[in-house]
Amino acid sequence: MIIDVHAHIFPPKIEKIATDAIGTFYDYQMRYSGSADQLLESGTKAGVTGYVVFSTATTPQQVVKINDFILQSCGEHPEFIGLGTMHPEFPDFKAELDRIYALGVRGIKLHPDFQKFFIDCDPLLEVFKYLQDKHMFLLTHSGDNRHHFSDPRRVARVAKMFPRLNIIAAHFGGWSEWDVAREVLSDLPNVYYDTSSTFGMGGIDEGLAGFRTFDNSHIFFGDDFPMWDHADELTILRSLGLDADTLDGVLGRNFMNFLAQYK
Repeated sequence: MIIDVHAHIFPPKIEKIATDAIGTFYDYQMRYSGSADQLLESGTKAGVTGYVVFSTATTPQQVVKINDFILQSCGEHPEFIGLGTMHPEFPDFKAELDRIYALGVRGIKLHPDFQKFFIDCDPLLEVFKYLQDKHMFLLTHSGDNRHHFSDPRRVARVAKMFPRLNIIAAHFGGWSEWDVAREVLSDLPNVYYDTSSTFGMGGIDEGLAGFRTFDNSHIFFGDDFPMWDHADELTILRSLGLDADTLDGVLGRNFMNFLAQYK
């Protein structure tokens, strides 16, 4: 069992535009176009059996359309586990979260740096309280030394304010700010991590430092499709010298145990 907990997908009409926009944002050439078919092709070749999929609303007007696209994609592909999106300026977030929850969605994904808001801004604090009360979880991009919208210190503030809200801090909690993430997030029991983009952007040493610092049962494998190839990322992960039980946990068991809380 291998679960990729970090996969961006886009509707066919905009997949190239969206992927190119992400590539421009990060000044990096994307490996794939961001389609569900390419995600499955890349993952299946590497033995991936499940995918947490999502997309990002850069305006409040996009929220419902993106959530509908993710729901449709999950209906078409049983391998997919969908996360919703949200925007701090969306007028009735409670109704939308209620709607997607009723349709089986148990978490949302935010990308503060791309969406251009601080993860701990006041409107989002209301969203997080509702997520906590509704027993949903948050997956967020964490760490970017260019913008600071998702500074790990801000993620830590949210985690402390809402101790019953489980937060998956992507990219070992610190995309380009891994040292800060290890300092401020490691002692927070409601924070989890994925491995996405850490090896490619930070190198193997940053990944190893994450495994030495964080509770390994809180670490999930993530590819960050369409940026990376699954086979390449898994080859790196398997080369780190992790013991078999830890590796099996990271590849899938940890996330399935996590998800079991939300049935």
